[in-house]
Amino acid sequence: MLESKQVPVTILTGFLGSGKTTLLKRILTERHGERIAVIENEFGEAGIDNEILLREEGEQIIEMNNGCICCTVRGDLVRILGELSAKRAGGALHFDRVVIETTGLADPAPVAQTFFVDEKIGQDYLLDAIITLVDAKHAPQQLNDHHEAQEQVGFADRILLSKTDLVRDEDVEALRKRLVQMNPRARIARADHGRAPITELLDVRGFNLNAILDVEPDFLTDVEHEHDDDVTSFVYRQAKPMDLRAIEEFLGGMLQVYGPNLMRYKGVLNVAGEDRRIVFQGVHMLMGADNGPRWKPGEKRESKIVFIGRDLPQEAIVSGLDGCIAARLRSA
Repeated sequence: MLESKQVPVTILTGFLGSGKTTLLKRILTERHGERIAVIENEFGEAGIDNEILLREEGEQIIEMNNGCICCTVRGDLVRILGELSAKRAGGALHFDRVVIETTGLADPAPVAQTFFVDEKIGQDYLLDAIITLVDAKHAPQQLNDHHEAQEQVGFADRILLSKTDLVRDEDVEALRKRLVQMNPRARIARADHGRAPITELLDVRGFNLNAILDVEPDFLTDVEHEHDDDVTSFVYRQAKPMDLRAIEEFLGGMLQVYGPNLMRYKGVLNVAGEDRRIVFQGVHMLMGADNGPRWKPGEKRESKIVFIGRDLPQEAIVSGLDGCIAARLRSA
């Protein structure tokens, strides 16, 4: 029945490190019986999330890198949605809904505009809701410093608080009150470690164009969007197996000096002696590692870490990470 209707679309947004990919994994592994096409956007030149998420055969995961979905690659979004729609209509692809995961530096407004200013996209797709993840640990400062974080909250139909286990209950309540003042129409719930009721994520039917126009009268016509010029990114790559403990020790030292400037860093590591990818990520001073998908037989193993921040000491980070190659392989 869904094949004859508009395909519902969920925009999943939130500032750097708020937990979007963790929540997306939760959506993809939930037993809802639906096929989901995922469109991902990352600010850096290389994508990481695809290697973290791609677990089941047949999942449609499309990456758009080296730009922000709300500006430099917005034309790609229209093109990809059009191609998905054509393949679905022709029977080449079967999916019931689309989830768009934006980069943490995205303003969701231009993404949402796409479904109203492009006639064909508007016919084929229905914008179901904008879901915004808010990092309870870092949001108070992010909301002070970054216009994008404010826009993500302002346009949300649902707000999910992550990392509430890392802060005091009174701090969570103070943040909740601040978010209500910024956006009184969005329901607020908790989603620590990606745990959130599926009813808060899919078929929300929460996006109300008239409500948005009341808040932002130029929503359908204003397409201007700029990022802070001092926010940059780079990718570290290494084919040789790494020593995880050495990486943690090195970055732990770097964080003591550059932590406030390291807005986001995450990657997949090829660790010596491990048959799985190690997923490594952090936000400012918080970092951690976990097991990812297994390496496939014959698959090229490579460590890849994306760093996003201000005034990053790229040469020092690259040199330090090169020193974390497993000891027996450094001279190989």
